[in-house]
Formats: sequence, C-alpha cells, structure tokens
Amino acid sequence: MTTELPLAQQCCRTLRGSEHLVDPAQASALLSGLPGWTIDEQGAALRKDFAFATYAAALLFVNTVAWLAERENHHPELRIGYGQVSVSYSTHDVGGLSRNDFICAAKIEALAGI
Repeated sequence: MTTELPLAQQCCRTLRGSEHLVDPAQASALLSGLPGWTIDEQGAALRKDFAFATYAAALLFVNTVAWLAERENHHPELRIGYGQVSVSYSTHDVGGLSRNDFICAAKIEALAGI
C-alpha cells in the first residue's frame, strides 16, 4: 500500500490544460487541510491574508514566499501593506485551480508555522 505525501512535502509539476483543473469536491478536500485559506466565488483562486506586527516582518514573509515560488516554479499574486500580506494562487495554464496551488499554500502554512 502506498501513501501519498502531505501536500507540504510534494513538489509542483508543470501543468497545462484543463484536464489538470481541480474539481470542486477535490478543492474542498484539499482546502480542509489549509486553515484560513479560501477559494473565491468563481472557484478559480486560492487566497489567504496574513497579519504581521511590522512592515519589516511582512516584507520578510513576502521574500520567503518569493523564494519558495522560484524553487517550485509556481508564482502567487502577492499584495503587501503595513503588517499585512495577501497571497493568491491560480494556475493560469489550466484556467483555474490546480494541485500546485494547494501544494504551495501548504508549503506557506509550514513556513508560517515556524
């Protein structure tokens, strides 16, 4: 019997085409392990807002997420303000959410928990 690695331990793969879209049931199951993350009303983006005590802490977080994005070759939309960062994932090459979005969200959760 093989068991699948937790999302945070998986790696992103190059995905192209709508066959890689995560359906609503899969998205709901994957989302259950990502506290505070939400899926937009269109089901096309995975998002979470993070709060920080200072701008410097928010900037450090953004730079760490950027490093992770480069390593995984899967890049989120990032918005930064004083003490807050919004992270949003969507896989444009599949036209919505893919497993890669959830993998990267899980990796960010692992980083945020350190």
